[in-house]
Order: sequence, then C-alpha cells, then structure tokens
Amino acid sequence: MKLFVDDVRNPPDVTWTVARSVNDAIRYIRAGVVITDMSLDHDAGDYAHDGGDFIKILDYLAEYGGWPVNRPTIHSMNPVGRENMHMVIDRYGPY
Repeated sequence: MKLFVDDVRNPPDVTWTVARSVNDAIRYIRAGVVITDMSLDHDAGDYAHDGGDFIKILDYLAEYGGWPVNRPTIHSMNPVGRENMHMVIDRYGPY
C-alpha cells in the first residue's frame, strides 16, 4: 500500500490510499498492511483535532514501529515542519 497523508491535497494518482488525519493513518499502520510508500504533509489543518499534526505519525512509528518499506517522503510546504519531520526519520527510521 502507498499511503498519502494530507488534510486537503489529493495524491498524485489513484494508486495511493489517502489518510486525512493522524488517527486515520495510524489505523492503516496498526492494520498490519505492508506500507511500501508514505508521503506526508505536516500541518493537519481542520483535522488536527483527530490526533494532531502529521509529525505525530512519525512519533508513533518511532515508538511502535511499522515504518514503510521505503523512506517516507515529506511534501509539506511548511519548511520548519518539514525539517523537523526529516530529523525524526533520520534519527529513528530504519533507512
């Protein structure tokens, strides 16, 4: 599965599954489905009430595992958020 996590944008093509909130994404991770690719926004906007900003997904992966096969892509336009997300991946990801 390819997981695209964003509150407003749509994935580049129909091969991606969309999660609009942190809790939606974590449900896919907990389901045990092999996630090959993950593309993440940072700011959850109107969905922040459902688990926080999307960096929380990386915090979850760091604590409980379930990292995608390939290194996650960060497509956020928030430069500080993007850098913080890359730091979590670099420190805790298996890449």
